[in-house]
Formats: sequence, structure tokens, C-alpha cells
Amino acid sequence: MGFDGLVVVSDPYLQRRFTQADLRALQAQYAALRDASSSGRLRMRDLPAAISSLRGATVSAKADAENENSAPEPGPGPGLTDEEWASVLKAVARADERPHQDASFELFLRVYAEMQLRLKSAGAGAGAGGKKAAGGIARSSSSSAVAFLTAATTTLLHTISESEKASYVGHINAYLAEDPFLRSALPIDPATDHIFHVTKDGVLLCKLINLAVPGTIDERAINTKRVLNLWEKNENHTLCLNSAKAIGCTVVNIGTQDLAEGRPHLVLGLISQIIKIQLLADVNLKSTPQLVELVEDSKEMEELMSLSPEKILLRWMNFQLKKGGFQRTVSNFSSDIKDSEAYACLLNVLAPECSAKPSAMSVKDLLHRARLVLEHADRMGCKRYLTPKDIVDGLPNLNLAFVAHIFQKRNGLSKQMKQVSFVDGLSDDAQVSREERSFRLWINSLGISTYINNVFEDLRNGWVLLEVIDKIAPGSVNWKMANCPPIKLPFKKVENCNQVLKIGKELKFSLVNIAGNDIVQGNKKLILAFLWQLMRYNILQLLKNLRFHSNGKEITDNDILVWANKKVKDSGKHQSRMESFKDRSLSSGTFFLDLLSAVEPRVVNWSLVTKGEKDEEKQMNASYIISVARKLGCSIFLLPEDILEVNQKMMLTLTASIMYWYLKRPTSHSLDSENGSSCETSSTTTSDDSASESSFDDNAAR
Repeated sequence: MGFDGLVVVSDPYLQRRFTQADLRALQAQYAALRDASSSGRLRMRDLPAAISSLRGATVSAKADAENENSAPEPGPGPGLTDEEWASVLKAVARADERPHQDASFELFLRVYAEMQLRLKSAGAGAGAGGKKAAGGIARSSSSSAVAFLTAATTTLLHTISESEKASYVGHINAYLAEDPFLRSALPIDPATDHIFHVTKDGVLLCKLINLAVPGTIDERAINTKRVLNLWEKNENHTLCLNSAKAIGCTVVNIGTQDLAEGRPHLVLGLISQIIKIQLLADVNLKSTPQLVELVEDSKEMEELMSLSPEKILLRWMNFQLKKGGFQRTVSNFSSDIKDSEAYACLLNVLAPECSAKPSAMSVKDLLHRARLVLEHADRMGCKRYLTPKDIVDGLPNLNLAFVAHIFQKRNGLSKQMKQVSFVDGLSDDAQVSREERSFRLWINSLGISTYINNVFEDLRNGWVLLEVIDKIAPGSVNWKMANCPPIKLPFKKVENCNQVLKIGKELKFSLVNIAGNDIVQGNKKLILAFLWQLMRYNILQLLKNLRFHSNGKEITDNDILVWANKKVKDSGKHQSRMESFKDRSLSSGTFFLDLLSAVEPRVVNWSLVTKGEKDEEKQMNASYIISVARKLGCSIFLLPEDILEVNQKMMLTLTASIMYWYLKRPTSHSLDSENGSSCETSSTTTSDDSASESSFDDNAAR
């Protein structure tokens, strides 16, 4: 979702079926229907009545606007009969979706699209004499239903914002101008579509990711020849998408072919997400501990830690506006800043020395006032991400970028952080921070409805954990017993967490001395331990579900170890071996490079590999391993430090991800059901080169 503007869904058909405007409107309607429910939930079985009522209200409003004498149609009007609705739900429901379960936004879209197709067919049949069209329902009122359904979806073409494109191109031109490889391609003309051609080889996107989160991609792994063949471009795109996922981008709807073709809305959406991550990198307590000024007590601190960077930025903005005597509260980056008054006050507080005559507040014309605001920002060294018209139009993405850049340049917070006792809990040891990061990115990659910003804070009500469990072990959650956010009563949170642990025991997790209240209290050690078992279960189930390889038998950690050693040995590296996933020799990186080369000989450039003896050499190898694995198509979330320190958990996930990628190929090797040896086999699965799946392919877990 680019600056919260791009709505993405995992089903490529749905992404193509609706424009971004349609998706945003339907997402708002979906949220409204869910909020309007007495239980705060929208179940699959509720969709027929909900969508019918939504349709009826919209048609009535449209009729009132067009003809004041027209009366709204009674009841659901040209909706479907109970039998027809049952047929729709049966057509779109997946194997793991049950009538009593919560209806996801994607299911809502599938039902909506199916109803649209059927009523269109019915409309065509009615137009031809009222006969029933194949797969559709003919009825006299079908034409009005078709009019309603097509009102918001008149085209399958995606639209892009020219203002956003110009802003992002300007960002790229400013930050990557000195890159040796890109120098010949920059600057890009924002008035043309050249940006979508420059990105077709994947190099610029990889460089942009490294700009957002330095060190994410080992640039030695990027194919940077002046003329790349299709295979090399595909490798760059795969590396780009897996790396984007590893820094927190949502890429479930984007494949390598989309980037190769330069599909504008998808390319621009990915670029906007990457730039957003770069601009918001410091909007957190770890990078900017001075943000503690925004809170007064430990309760507010907990709330601040659970907020997204966008929400923290709003809170910071209001904190500064209060200093300037601003009377209103800014709650969004759109309508609340259209008049530029908040901007004028903010800049006067942060950089009064850069103000000029006339003051922005003394000007009545909104465009003129916005222009003065931007001139003030220029004088304090802030690059523009928007035009005066963008401010007046209230474009949220660009306004967010503008405010984030102001925060980067001058946040106005005290350099002497106030000493308060509740700040002491902010300092985690390095491994805890890395594990929290890995699990957070993994959870967000699963495509659940809730995006988390902090594992220890966002999981405390139990709801997200139930969503994760439902994703990797479908049908195991009793949603009737679950309490939906927002949850104010502590015991309701405990109830959710107790169900989480109950399911964990059913999945044979080790849960000694852990209770639901431990999760509610944010016990970091216990939360990380539980998340690791969830991730491990997910990995092993996915490998097991490749039945043509595992023959349906349970996969163990030892099976993965045996497979990896055998692959390396069969490739001719008889001396390369790991004894366990905590084998200290793994820190050199040579075994994983041997394994990657064994599964795909051409993927490792051995001229770039070091001996892995000195710390610096180990660091270089570890960085290269991660980028090569992502370039191959592996979805992984570890850091080089995890390899250097031989983090046993991350070593298992890395090896399992390589194994999963290899076994999914059209022709590979299967595990012998008795001893883990391998035998040649073939399958009809396709190579995972799209990098558009959720982590470890969540759909395969069903």
C-alpha cells in the first residue's frame, strides 16, 4: 500500500478487476459494513444481506439525485434470491472458508465481483427478451442492478496519480543521482512515463531499497551489466521483491513479470512504499528516543510504542502545533491540512528564522498560502514532495512524505531527553530486537488483515495471534469465542490469549509455564518463544504439504539437515557439512554458499566469495548469502548478524526456505518416506520466481 493509498490484494485477478479508486471505495464500504454490525464482525454468511443493503442504499441515493419523484426500490431490489446467493458463495469460497468465519476484505471482493458478473449476464439476458443467460439470472429489474454495480467499476484500467509520480521521480533523481550505474539514466523526466522503462531491469528498484534501508541488498548480487538477458532481469526482480518484503513492503500482488513489463500502477505502488519506509525510518523511539517528550507516563508510552509511524508523526505534529497555540487537532494528512494553516504554524514553531513577509496566515487565497508554506520549507532545507495544489487537494500520500521530510530535517525535540523511569524498558538486547523484527516482517507477509508495528505491543490482545494461527492452521480458531478489537476489558484480551495457547497445545507446542496473561503483559521472552514455534510449524507444514516430495509424512528439523548435507555432498563438496543448526562453522558462510550453488549452480559468483576466516570476510559472505537466497526466490527475514552469531532458529528458517524453493521446482528430488534420502521425481508445480507469495507460501498451508 503506497503511503496508504495503494490497496493491494493477494489475488491477481481481483487486483486487475478493480481500479485503485474502486478498491479504496469498496474497502471503505467493507469497513462500514463491519462496523455497522452489532457484533463488530462481518461473517461470510452475512455477506448476502450486507451487500444487498449496500446496493439498495446506493441505488436509492442515485435515484433520488436523478429524479426527485422516484421512489427507492423495496427490500433488496434486484439482488439475488437465497438460492442464487448460495450459488455465489459456493462459487467463490475456498476450502478453508466457513460461513461462520469472519469474511476477509478479499472474500468480500470475490463475492462482489461474482455478483457483478452474474447480474451483468442477467442484464444481457433481460435485454435479449428476458431469457436467462448462461450462468446468470434474468429479471426485469436487472438493468438497475447492473447500473449500480458498474457505476464504480466502469473500467479495468488502473489509474495513477501524476502528482505522485512526479514527486517520486524527483525523490529518485535527488537521492540516486550520484550512483555510478544509474548516472546515465538519471535524471528521469517526471512528465513522461520513462520511470516505468528505467525500472524494467530491476537495478533502480534494488538501489532504491538500499537507499531506504542501507545494507538490505548486497549489491554484488545485483546483475548490473549494461545489457541484461531475460533471466538476469528476472533475478533482479526476484531479488527486489523478496528484499522489499524483508523491509516491510506489501508485495503479495506483484510478480516479476509485472516489473518486467513496467506496469505503472504496480511499479509506482512499490516505489511509493519503499520511499515511505525511507522517510519514516526515524519516526520511532529506537531511532529518535527524543520522541519520549510526547508522553507523560508509562501508559502513554505503551500506546506510543504500538502506533504506526504515520500515527506517531501526527502525534508529533500536534505536539509542535500546541506549542504554537494552534487550536485544532490534525488527525489526517488530507482534509485537516488543506487550508495550510497547520503547516504555517508548524514551520513557524520549527524554523521561525526562515519565515518571511507576508506571513502565510495573513493570506486568504489557499493556493497562495500553500505556496508561501512551501517557500518557507525550502528556506529551511526541506525538499518539496508536493505542489501548492497538492496541499489544497489534500493528497494524503504526498502530504505524509512532506511532513516526514520536515521531521527528518528538524523535529524540534529536545536533544537532552528527559529522564523518566519508564524509558528504561526501551533498550532490548540485539538478538531480541532482531528476532522481533524477523517475526514482525514474517507476520505482515502472511497477508492477515492487521498490520503490526511492534510485536510485543500489537500481539497483547491476542487477536493478531489468532489471525496468524488461522492462516497457518486453518479451521483451528473458534471465532465465536474470540473477542474482536478494540478490546478495552483486560479479561477479554486474556480470553483471546488463552485460546491462542489452547490451540498451541493442540499443535503440540512446548508451552511450559506460559499463561494467556503473560502475552497480555507483553512478556518478551515468552512471546518470542511462541512466535518461533508458530513460524517453525508453518515451515514444516509447508514442506509436508509438498506431498509429491514428502509422501505426506511429517517433516522434522533433522530431515531438513539431512537434505541440506546430501545436496552439498552430491554437488561434489564432500568436506562441506553442518553438524547441526548451531554448528559454529556456519558463521563463515561457506556451507550456505555451497548449498545455494548446489540447488542452482549459476546463482553464486564464486569470485565474490571470501574464505570466511576473518570477521570482515564472514560479514561479507553472510550479506551475500542473504541476497543470493532472495535472488533465487527464497522469502527470508534474517540479518547477516544471525549468520555470524549462528542463530539456531534463523539457520533453520534459511535452510528450510532454500529446501522449499528447491522442492517446488518443476523437477527436483523428494524425501524418502523412511530415511530422508532422495529420489528423482517430477511435478507440475511452477518455479517460485514471482516472489509475490506470502512468506513460505501461506496458501500451501491449507
